[in-house]
Amino acid sequence: MTQKYTLLLFIFFLFTGFTFAQRAEIKEVKISGNVIDKETKLPLEYATIAFFNKNQNKIVTGGITNAKGDFNIPVPTGTYDITIEYISFKTITIPNKIISKNENLGVFSLEINAETLAEVEIIAEKTTVEIKLDKKIYNVGKDLTVSGGNVSDVLDNVPSVSVDADGNVALRGNDNVRILINGKPSGLVGLNSTEALKQLPAEAIEKVEVITSPSARYEAEGTAGILNIILRRSKLQGLNGSVTTNIGHPDAAGISGNINYRTGNINLFNTTSYRYQETIGRWYNDVKYFEDNTPDLDEKRDWLDIRKGITTNTGIEWYINDSASLTTSVVYRDNNSENNSVNKLVQFNKITNTTSESERKDPEKEEDKTIQYALNFTKNFKDSDHKLTFDFQYEDSNEDLNSLISIDGIESEIITTLENQSNILLQSDYVVPIGEKSQIELGYRGDFTTRSTDFEVSLLDPESGNFIINNNLTNLFNFKQYNTAVYTQFGSKIDKFSYLLGLRFENTRITLDQPTTGDFSRKKINGLFPTVNINYEMSDSQSFTIGYNRRIRRPRGFMLNPFPSRSSITNVFQGNPDLNPTFSSTFEIGYLNKLDKLTISSSIYYSHSTEVMTFASRTTDETVIVDGEEFPVIARGPINLGEDIRYGFELNLNYSPTRKWRVNTDFNIYKFEREGEFNGIDLSANNLTWRARLTNKFTLPYDIDWQTNINFRGPSQDAQNDRKGIISTNLAFSKDFLKEKASIAFNVRDLFNTAFFSNDITAETFTAYQEIQFRGGRTFNLAFTYRFNQKKKRERQGGFDGGDGGMDM
Repeated sequence: MTQKYTLLLFIFFLFTGFTFAQRAEIKEVKISGNVIDKETKLPLEYATIAFFNKNQNKIVTGGITNAKGDFNIPVPTGTYDITIEYISFKTITIPNKIISKNENLGVFSLEINAETLAEVEIIAEKTTVEIKLDKKIYNVGKDLTVSGGNVSDVLDNVPSVSVDADGNVALRGNDNVRILINGKPSGLVGLNSTEALKQLPAEAIEKVEVITSPSARYEAEGTAGILNIILRRSKLQGLNGSVTTNIGHPDAAGISGNINYRTGNINLFNTTSYRYQETIGRWYNDVKYFEDNTPDLDEKRDWLDIRKGITTNTGIEWYINDSASLTTSVVYRDNNSENNSVNKLVQFNKITNTTSESERKDPEKEEDKTIQYALNFTKNFKDSDHKLTFDFQYEDSNEDLNSLISIDGIESEIITTLENQSNILLQSDYVVPIGEKSQIELGYRGDFTTRSTDFEVSLLDPESGNFIINNNLTNLFNFKQYNTAVYTQFGSKIDKFSYLLGLRFENTRITLDQPTTGDFSRKKINGLFPTVNINYEMSDSQSFTIGYNRRIRRPRGFMLNPFPSRSSITNVFQGNPDLNPTFSSTFEIGYLNKLDKLTISSSIYYSHSTEVMTFASRTTDETVIVDGEEFPVIARGPINLGEDIRYGFELNLNYSPTRKWRVNTDFNIYKFEREGEFNGIDLSANNLTWRARLTNKFTLPYDIDWQTNINFRGPSQDAQNDRKGIISTNLAFSKDFLKEKASIAFNVRDLFNTAFFSNDITAETFTAYQEIQFRGGRTFNLAFTYRFNQKKKRERQGGFDGGDGGMDM
């Protein structure tokens, strides 16, 4: 027994000594690296790195990434299978990796794995931006102030973009911006883009492309540039979507939802929204005439605008095979509005020192319907980026406007406007790679628009008591515009340089037909539009861009119609059939720098325009009699006014001092110079103005998000107008619950009731002071969102992402 125990003790000590000897030979080393999102290039925080030892058949050690996506893990020397994982992303595995010394494994770019996601869609929590050669792509995240809002609200929070109180969109202060949906004109916009954007829900947007230096691929329309709104559409297997309801004050309510269902090679999608909204507005116009025998006018208009309607977009994607897909969709909009306007006119006779009053009621009803059919075919060839696309769209829109006008309680005027527009779009683009880092692109586009405007005015006959059509004010106007374009562009990347050179030719044929008067005319416009975009990457965090483009602003149909449309008996809008298009050339230099917690995006730009279209006021030979007094009619309409020069500086900052605090700023200052005259009057202008936006988001206790937006618009002047500055403040709070499946948000727009326009007008025969407030002061909105099979992407440190700076062709 003793010998047996002695042998066992000897074997035990021998084994123990061998084990300790082995461990003595094993040492720990540091293994480091970085993990990022392949698409956005953002760091992935909390990504998991695991070291699996096959001999031991277990994970020996591991760790997670920090806010910058970095990891630095102590690992015993040996041979491992290393895995890099992040939820909803494809796992990267390094098999049989020998670990014997301190080593940096480099950068791992993880890409989304739709199969792993199964039926769960990741919704961005945070707004980021990708910088491309010819555009900036803003991935719209959780912006609290637009919860339950519309597309106009989203655009008003995008850097470089501003939306005034009436919904008119401007880019860097220039309102001639082209708005596209998914890269093309859309029935979601319809005849009136301002009204349509107010009906489309904010939750439907995935990202917004701000294109201040458009390449030749894009149509040349829009001297300010292009805003391309990309709608949310999931391509993941299974069913997912979300529903948002909201209520507000003044009275507002709505419900909107988006849903996707993919099974096999078929993907069904739908976005539907119903909205009801009441808006209070006011317009004040105090006119002082230079002539003593012309009474001064004090005119006030108050209105209640009621809008309601449904918008839906339904489509099917068929993935024919791994390289080809066919998408069909139908857009339908049915919106109605009712505007109850009361116009009070007070006139002051300077000779008799007496006043008189009259009241004009203008209840106006509008019906707006649009239907659009779209077809897209995409073929991806074996070579990377080798692609052919074809698009067809047909759109039909109708807008009917009816108003019965009462003056001093007597129904005296009926105005009816019937508008119909049809549009056909044909487009094809072909991209061919040349080598590994170059490619050439060719394309064709045809836009064929036909529009008719039937404007009818009936006046009360005092003798018979019947309404009789006034042929002097009634008109039928037919407008056709056919645009045909071809383009080519070539891009390449050489070391740190990328460039994209393009040339576009557009032919425009315009037909103006007025059967009422027998007037008929045709116009033909040809234009060459070169584009140059260059990028230089100084480092992974810094880059410069240079862009040049030539663009056009064509007059719209209503701007060419010479017959007046009246907002009051003393003020009319009148088009100009001789109006010529505006051509503009723009040059800009951009700079991007991504620091630890701060990202700087800036640019300087210069634009020169000829045959500038602008609006001017003038007194006409027509007069109206109100309470026995005779007044000249003031007409406002478009004219060509020589040249414009615009140059400025834009700065966007994103600062995230902590995970719970984020600050965004957008500042644009520009000089505006204009030369030209109208009717012998010098309308030149020299003006320096600016716009700024500050957004501050902070997470309070109990994970309540608080966001404040402050918007500034500096004063501006030209020959006839002295516009005052505007400041407005928006406030919002939001809370997630039900494991982030649901959110509730409360926001207040124009918190201090300061968002109104004021303007001093100086014309040849009069001066005027104007105030306009379209939204009627502060508004309140409460929104509730529920997501099914959707999850929010975890918020990440940093902010703006510079993207890859690639050609994005």
